[in-house]
Amino acid sequence: MAEQIPDVGSGGAVPPPRRARIVLAEITRQDSRAERTRAELAQQTQVGEALVRGLVRAQLALALRLSLVVVIGLGGLPWLFAIAPSLGRTTVAGVNLPWLLLGVASFPFLIAVGWAYVRLAERNEQDFTDLVQRPEH
Repeated sequence: MAEQIPDVGSGGAVPPPRRARIVLAEITRQDSRAERTRAELAQQTQVGEALVRGLVRAQLALALRLSLVVVIGLGGLPWLFAIAPSLGRTTVAGVNLPWLLLGVASFPFLIAVGWAYVRLAERNEQDFTDLVQRPEH
């Protein structure tokens, strides 16, 4: 225990400060709508199936869109070199441009597309979670 420090001005001991009760977070009752939605998901009712189907469709649409970006980005390069043969014969630092684009630049491109997919897929899942846990207004 800490000693009380005497108060020089009043000539007596300072009374100890009052104890304060600190409560972290009050546990609130879950919203009945959120509970009902979670129950529908767990019981696989038609509403729960529709919610999950919406999530799956959103993830599939995202995957198809980004696959299209990759097909156009990487698959379009051979078309570009076929249409403009002089571009295909261009050299950069002694290496042909097609080799640089397809052999070197394609890896950062694929990593960027993969990173974007993960971020957007997580956003879809977070939107789904927010929808399920959204309180009723």
